[in-house]
Amino acid sequence: MEAKAILRTARIAPRKVQIVLDLIRGKDYEVAMATVKNTPKAASEYLEKLLKSAAANAENNHNMDKNNLYVAECYVCPGPIMKRIMPRAQGRAYRILKRTSHITVVLKEKD
Repeated sequence: MEAKAILRTARIAPRKVQIVLDLIRGKDYEVAMATVKNTPKAASEYLEKLLKSAAANAENNHNMDKNNLYVAECYVCPGPIMKRIMPRAQGRAYRILKRTSHITVVLKEKD
């Protein structure tokens, strides 16, 4: 059994999220939550809500025990990219890419 939570089109670049995901992969739920809460990164805010959501899904939908959960999988995929233009000197225009992420967290129960 596994409980999954997916956040689609989060307005943060995937490489920023990947740093925090590497910290929590394979950890117990409580340890992962503590790590995310005490990590001063922009992605921590998104991941805290996502971990809570996955734990709630595990409890309510799959009757799992919250104390036995661990982060089995967590990954980030690039979402749609918003393209914006920044005016530059002599009539030129530079492209600004505002990247988005699809973040997935999967929790499983320890045997």
